[in-house]
Amino acid sequence: MSDTHAQTVAYVRESMTEQREPPLSETGVYKWIHGNMLSTPLNVFLTLVSLWVIWTVLSHVLPWAVFGIWDAASLTECRAIRDELYGADGSVACWAVISERWQQLLFGFYPPEGYWRPVLAFVLFLAAIAPILFSSLPRKLLWLTLAAPFVMFWLIWGGTIWGPICIALGFVLGWAAIHYSGPRIGTLAAVILAIVLPLIYWLVIAGPLAQALSTVLPIGLNPVASREMGGFMLALIIGISGIVLSLPLGIVLALGRQSDLFLINKVSVIFIEVIRGVPLIVWLFTASLLLNYFLPPGTNFDLMLRVIIMVTLFSSAYIAEVVRGGLAALAKGQYEAADALGLDYWKSMRLVVLPQALKISIPGIVNTFIGLFKDTTLVVFIGLLDPIGLSNTIRASTDWNGIYWELFVFIGLCFFIFCFSMGRYSLFLEKTLRREHR
Repeated sequence: MSDTHAQTVAYVRESMTEQREPPLSETGVYKWIHGNMLSTPLNVFLTLVSLWVIWTVLSHVLPWAVFGIWDAASLTECRAIRDELYGADGSVACWAVISERWQQLLFGFYPPEGYWRPVLAFVLFLAAIAPILFSSLPRKLLWLTLAAPFVMFWLIWGGTIWGPICIALGFVLGWAAIHYSGPRIGTLAAVILAIVLPLIYWLVIAGPLAQALSTVLPIGLNPVASREMGGFMLALIIGISGIVLSLPLGIVLALGRQSDLFLINKVSVIFIEVIRGVPLIVWLFTASLLLNYFLPPGTNFDLMLRVIIMVTLFSSAYIAEVVRGGLAALAKGQYEAADALGLDYWKSMRLVVLPQALKISIPGIVNTFIGLFKDTTLVVFIGLLDPIGLSNTIRASTDWNGIYWELFVFIGLCFFIFCFSMGRYSLFLEKTLRREHR
């Protein structure tokens, strides 16, 4: 047997060879460049054309941006400095308008001594949303998440601290109505009670209670009117409010559109189709102008609040269709499995169906949020001073009349940072959920 084996096997290695580095063509930057840019003659041609385009753009933009002027009090002074340093034909940016007016672009006409209030509110928002975005954080931080909206409102608008506290008590009443009366009167009746009871409390009791408490114990900040807010602070207030409020409302509408109950189904369908069928700018004009005709004389309905409501309703209609797509993509067996476990409708949706449908809908939901945040610039058409509106105000002054690109580049960069961050978190969440379900 050994002789036959020796005759059929020409060579048998008795020791392992030493490990060696892979060849240069199979690793590192060289492999990436060859595989992505030089793999075929067409890719080589497209790479050369792309490099030429990038070089042409950067050779004009980088000198204009890098050698810009930061210290000047007006466009005329900025041009005089440019003529002295680079000549009359020099092409450099006048970033002095940003260093001169950055507070106005960020905060609008908010009182300068109170800039710390919106900054603190934004930091509080980041801390409050972190437990929702990252599951690794302690669940106890969710108490901060619940309290943050009321504290942020008080910090930004000011006034007595008892107003937000009394408003928060209404939500506590709604929770108590569901928690304590649900087992006795049924889920549907408890939900109706949880809606009606807080509304009655807010309309009748909350205002007088807040005034009485502020009289006894006056604690508060200097009030700031909504008309004094503008810039990116305004965009963040409207955008964050619309995003936070439209997601649960959109989920409810999506479930309503798939409901077997005729009335709930048709109301959800009509709402979604009417809202989606009309441009957002029309709804903003409706909130700004037409809504006053349907309110009692002398009613003071804050314009920013009206805009937030319209933006929330508009976004929720799109969120509803995105979530409905996730529900439709879910296999029918998941619904049947939830029924087989003996779960009622709400438990099956909360524990089985919605987690999977929302996972499928993540890209569409984040895309809708990004579009909503960028659409906040439309409020300029109804008189609110968003960053675009403030740029027009700055350019209307005699000091900066005639400046364009610098303001628009700064505004675009700020919007890009927020939208890019949302997009990257979407990718992070998709990868995290994909790993957890392997």
